[in-house]
Amino acid sequence: MKALIAPRLGGPDVLNVVDLPEPSAPAAGEIVVAVSHVGLNFHDTLVVSGQHVVRPEPPFSPGSEYSGVVVAVGPGVTSPSVGARVVGNEEYGCAREFVKVRADRVTVIPAGVSPRDAATVLVTYATAFHALVQRANIRPGETVAVLGAAGGVGSAAVDVADLLGARVLAGASTAERAKAATGRGAEDVFSYGTADAKQQIKTLTDGRGADVVFDPVGGALAEAAVRAVGWGGRYLVVGFASGDIPSVRLNLPLVKGAALVGVFFGEFVRRDRKMHEENLATIFSWSAEGKLRPYVHDVMPLTEGARAYETLASGAANGKIVLTVGA
Repeated sequence: MKALIAPRLGGPDVLNVVDLPEPSAPAAGEIVVAVSHVGLNFHDTLVVSGQHVVRPEPPFSPGSEYSGVVVAVGPGVTSPSVGARVVGNEEYGCAREFVKVRADRVTVIPAGVSPRDAATVLVTYATAFHALVQRANIRPGETVAVLGAAGGVGSAAVDVADLLGARVLAGASTAERAKAATGRGAEDVFSYGTADAKQQIKTLTDGRGADVVFDPVGGALAEAAVRAVGWGGRYLVVGFASGDIPSVRLNLPLVKGAALVGVFFGEFVRRDRKMHEENLATIFSWSAEGKLRPYVHDVMPLTEGARAYETLASGAANGKIVLTVGA
């Protein structure tokens, strides 16, 4: 089988496609999936470079989100069955033609949802949903300021917040990237590349500040974002795409009666699989009904995996990048 491999830790240039043996027969509780699509996420670039909390030993395949068809099931597996369309996510190892995984780690793709779309929602949209619903307890009519709104998880947060009835302010590093959120549920956009994020959010909320700030960027932007939170608001710590983990003055949430809330999607899935499946059911129903349109920057073959990861790492992607794999 063909597999995208990182033979050592480094930048996207270390990645190459090689031939590997197909997986052995699945053991009890396992299945083998013929992968059709891999949804790439920014954190995957950090895994390749060795800058993520997940640090596999090279050589390994990157890619944490995939869709495909079940081609073999191990003893004791009653669902999914051979031929079922499924979507799943692992910490890494998915950018290859076949994966062998635990059967309880996949979700059957509902009718009306394409495998390409399914491979774009399992991480980004499910992260945004978990952040806004379980962590922020978002209420209709509240204002949500989304940073990194042109990226994968940021664009997902714009869509999810809008579908949940919030007023969405979409921010990005440039005005052009911020405008990508218009027409997708953002009522207003702002650029923090050349102007103060706090002041712009305050202006757009008539001085009140945002009820929720969704921040997958971190770095130097974080303190301004916390200052932009209104009374009783919530600042969601989603990630650090900037590459820098910030320090925040704790007097800021104190004087605002605000909360700094961590969003650790992978651990949430491990600890509460039932709630995760309920979240996915809502997301997939939105997709099947045409309410949710995952924003895909580009679709590339597995053989162009290195170029795809370079696009992600450089910050040039607006939305998700999807790799096509196999037939």
